[in-house]
Amino acid sequence: MGVSISLFERSHWAAVSEIYGLGIATGNATFETTVPDFDSWLKKFHAHLLWVAIDNGVVVGWAGLQPVSVREVYRGVVEVTIYVHPGHAGKGIGTTLMRHLVEQSEAAGIWTLYASIFPENTASIKLHEAAGFREIGYRERIAQMDGKWRNTVLFERRSEIVGI
Repeated sequence: MGVSISLFERSHWAAVSEIYGLGIATGNATFETTVPDFDSWLKKFHAHLLWVAIDNGVVVGWAGLQPVSVREVYRGVVEVTIYVHPGHAGKGIGTTLMRHLVEQSEAAGIWTLYASIFPENTASIKLHEAAGFREIGYRERIAQMDGKWRNTVLFERRSEIVGI
């Protein structure tokens, strides 16, 4: 049957929050230390740009786009978030989510996708690079996590059809 991508619905929250929690537990996916409540989490994203990957009826990953600014001039710039359940890693789910995310972002008029990734998260870096993201910078000691300074690598993908 294969993996399908669907728009996020409230009924997906239990699986999405579990996957997010597993990502948090790695220490290399986000600066977050706990999964927020549903309403706080949902407010971060454009609701029409939030998806789940479903394999045989099970949510195995999710992706969303969140605005980087409320200023009108940045309406076409969003931050990418992608998580795949570790039990389903290496099966192309991240790639499927990323392809969908890029296609849907362009359909929505998004011209720049942005990502800030821990350098230790090599799987995420490879996923973004394979999708046409380029490294644009490095933030040294940008924030502390568990009392240790962490760095992030910045990536962006400019649309070739939107905002030209």
